[in-house]
Amino acid sequence: MKAEAVRRTSQDKVTRVERRESEPVVPRRDRRHSRWDEHRRARREQLVASTITAVARHGAGVGMDEIAAEAGTSKTVVYRHFADRGELYVAVCERVAEQLTARLAEAMASSADPRARVGAAVETYLAFLEADPELYRFVVRHPLLDRPVDADPISSLSDLVGDRAAALVAAALVEAGRDPAPAGPWGHGLVGLVRAAADWWLRAERPVLRADLAAHLTELAWAGLAGVLPGTDPARSPEEEQ
Repeated sequence: MKAEAVRRTSQDKVTRVERRESEPVVPRRDRRHSRWDEHRRARREQLVASTITAVARHGAGVGMDEIAAEAGTSKTVVYRHFADRGELYVAVCERVAEQLTARLAEAMASSADPRARVGAAVETYLAFLEADPELYRFVVRHPLLDRPVDADPISSLSDLVGDRAAALVAAALVEAGRDPAPAGPWGHGLVGLVRAAADWWLRAERPVLRADLAAHLTELAWAGLAGVLPGTDPARSPEEEQ
């Protein structure tokens, strides 16, 4: 019996050892790791900001040498924080998307009138492009990309803005007792309309004033929406309807 007890004890010890060895080893992170993570995040943000400044200085065709010089470092250091040019490009696009999305959200919340919201969103989008056209060209033309990226930030931005526009249209349809199903294609169609016109505007070196272009696009967009939203008149401005 004593021999049996010894064997069982030995087997239990072996089992415990095997169990510990099979469990994944999770490295312990101390404050030094946390400080390094914070430093890395801060340095990436600085490099993104330097890239945006370099675009403003050198244009949308800026290269990695100009970006590194603007950051006061070398390309080797840049690649230490970004795996390749594509990753840096995506980070810049994400920064631009965050800024534009915040401004569009503020513009859409500036009025309860649907037409005024459309006009404010169009004006905000065009103002953002006009303030830094080279940055917009940089984002749209993908100058740093030498490979496909997993997700196109600009397409994602268009989808996000389209979703916001669709939500506004859906709310107006529901309020009027209509089926909100068409809100999706209508909302995203509006975004495509404005983006295509804005791209032409920049390529043509802004042949019309921004305010005039915004008014034209708002009029066209609202003429379509007012035709399907009950209780609206495409020929009247918000001030006239009050």
